Amino acid sequence: MADSTVQIGILGCAEIARKVSRAILLSQTATLYAVGSRSIEKAQKFAADNGFPATAKVYGSYEEVLDDPNVDAVYVPLPTSLHIKWAVLAAQKKKHLLLEKPIGLNVEEVDVILAACEANGVQFMDGTMWMHHPRTAKMKEFLSDAKQFGELKSVHTCFTFTADQNFLENDIRVKPDLDGLGALGDVGWYCIRGILWAADYELPKSVIALRNPVFNKAGVIISCGASLLWEDGKVGTFHCSFLTNLTMDLTAVGTKGTLHLHDFIIPFEEKKASFISAVESGFKELVTGWEPKPSEHTVTTDIPQEALMVREFCKLVGSIKNEGAKPEKKWPTLSRKTSLVLDAVKASIEKGFEAVEIVS
Repeated sequence: MADSTVQIGILGCAEIARKVSRAILLSQTATLYAVGSRSIEKAQKFAADNGFPATAKVYGSYEEVLDDPNVDAVYVPLPTSLHIKWAVLAAQKKKHLLLEKPIGLNVEEVDVILAACEANGVQFMDGTMWMHHPRTAKMKEFLSDAKQFGELKSVHTCFTFTADQNFLENDIRVKPDLDGLGALGDVGWYCIRGILWAADYELPKSVIALRNPVFNKAGVIISCGASLLWEDGKVGTFHCSFLTNLTMDLTAVGTKGTLHLHDFIIPFEEKKASFISAVESGFKELVTGWEPKPSEHTVTTDIPQEALMVREFCKLVGSIKNEGAKPEKKWPTLSRKTSLVLDAVKASIEKGFEAVEIVS
């Protein structure tokens, strides 16, 4: 086995696992080594349909993937309610962990998972793909430029899509026993991460959920929003929903500049992505237009953001495996902070839209 290549096993055959399987191939730093499903036939079909090499191991259980000594790392796209069991077991089996978001049903579960990873010296990373796009780093340069952007004062995010009736009745993301966080955990996760990213991951002091969230008949959130409040006066707001047209907006407003983008989670195009910056904006004479106009910046990439995610994950795994490095703590830290805010939004809804303080 080549030391430079990370051998990845996949637990389950979820739809998102198709995208990540392709990303593993495109990354050129990992091998699709194994897939496990509760149904061996399902696993065989998944491997055949998604570019697994003929030598790949196909298992009829998740345990067999974790017990395979040649598996270096696992990607886990199982329903959120199953994460605590399988993520902890993966860590105990010394498998590095790429785990789909949301990480757990609450921060207590997240802490158990992260503690297992730390205790067993394995790398943890969640599946928030847009974090790895080169556009994200470029936008952070703008936000960090005091002369152009100034001081962050507000940030607003929105991720919605119109789910069809089949999704709203049958998808795991609307089932209380599988993914009880619903739209808040699925699409709200990205909104919260986007706000924290813009705020340099400084946690807000408190969170207040917006009124009129929408629940399905089983009591799962399918549309909601919240305000995030910082001690220094910064504010953040987000809206997430399964009920309205596909929207992925992020706007960050500073004392001197503004950042806009309309595809922050999944770029409109795979190999290039743009953002708009406005600096010291004003009006033309007689208020007939803007001066200066906002400018558009385009960032290109040879491989899509999900493959860059796999590449970064494998670089960290390789450093641990081959050089004796310690796991990078940045990624579990960001996951936990996102989970803390998500928990506070849920608590605010349950408490009648009271302010909920964040205790880290």
